[in-house]
Amino acid sequence: MTHQLHKLIGTIIRDNFSEDFKVILDQACGGRQNIPLFFYNKKSRETEVCDVDILIMENRKVKVIFEIEETNVKPTQVCGKFLTSALASYYIPKDYEPFGMNKSVLFVQVLDISNLKEGKTKKIKQWQNIEKAIQGVLPIKNSNIDNYKLFYGDISDFRLKGEKRGELIGFLQKYLSGSLEE
Repeated sequence: MTHQLHKLIGTIIRDNFSEDFKVILDQACGGRQNIPLFFYNKKSRETEVCDVDILIMENRKVKVIFEIEETNVKPTQVCGKFLTSALASYYIPKDYEPFGMNKSVLFVQVLDISNLKEGKTKKIKQWQNIEKAIQGVLPIKNSNIDNYKLFYGDISDFRLKGEKRGELIGFLQKYLSGSLEE
């Protein structure tokens, strides 16, 4: 798989936010590493809960977590990616130095619509319902993820003049500047 949407989202985040924040990309997004999250600050197979696609760090803390789905966009996959990240408390890279979560963490999911049957799918409405439901249960006890946003589109929607690209960048700018309206 070529992970075109992963690479494009990785480029957007790196090009727009890496001056003020530390942006970490996994291999599918153009980086050189996996991004493992852990239950505890001890790195082991028993404490690892998931790998994510992109992290935005601020002051050595995880501020934003990204998951991008290009193929499996079923509710179990979408909700599962969110929940496994919500259960995590640390990002621990290869050098074993644990980085905790910020007191407020945003989880962003980007879902690819390119495999949906135009005019026949109910997936977009389903995703909107999932987004609303997840936002309705936040914050989850013992999790620092207290914000959730779901974007959907295909490569053209996120290219340079694509509508979703502007929405994604604008939303992140508001969140990261602390001006996101509740």
